[in-house]
Amino acid sequence: MKSSAASPLYAGFRFPAEVISHAVWLYFRFPLSLRMVEAMLAARGILVSHETVRQWALKFGQEFANQIRRRLPCAGDKWHLDEVAIKIAGVKHWLWRAVDQAGMVLDVLVQSRRDKRAAKRLLRKLLKQQCRAPRIMITDKLPSYGAAKREVMPGVEHRQHKGLNNRAQNSHQPTRRRERQMKRFKSARQPQRFLSAHDQIANLSHLRRDHVSASEHRAARVRAFEMWAEISRVAVAA
Repeated sequence: MKSSAASPLYAGFRFPAEVISHAVWLYFRFPLSLRMVEAMLAARGILVSHETVRQWALKFGQEFANQIRRRLPCAGDKWHLDEVAIKIAGVKHWLWRAVDQAGMVLDVLVQSRRDKRAAKRLLRKLLKQQCRAPRIMITDKLPSYGAAKREVMPGVEHRQHKGLNNRAQNSHQPTRRRERQMKRFKSARQPQRFLSAHDQIANLSHLRRDHVSASEHRAARVRAFEMWAEISRVAVAA
């Protein structure tokens, strides 16, 4: 790679764009703690504190995630919705998540409630982000989904069955790993801010291995790396 430190995006930062981009990518892409990223950079001769990595993640994570959202293909027309309990400062909250039929995360929303009002907030947020309603909405048997759908998306087919919603339930697994790595979330704002960036960056690297050859998989991974380089203003050598 050639240096792109002159990019206005990194104005005022001591470290070059390549280092900052790579640190942010490591932190959001893998279940690593800030100190783990610090150690991995140190192994390559880059001495930076874990607090600096945290500041980079706060500064650039959501910015990069927003660009990924705009560049990735449109979501599928089948939405899987699910909610999972998380502890925040010892208090139960609910993490609501929506994914499409390919497993791409559409959005997340941390709320203190698990009722019709909370479900309506999620559906309205999804409609605002996706700019269209799905063809089919799949959920578990929580009554709040049906009540909210009848008001927000009355014409959408709704299927309620626990077994049909494995895709959304499985999408919570990376969050559980990060929750353990971060020694639980400290405030409601923390998981909302972190996961809003984390899930979109994960979408960029969402490479399905089924029904594709090894060469197709490698080509998709190369395209993902190239898009990350464009988004983070790091030029890829020809």
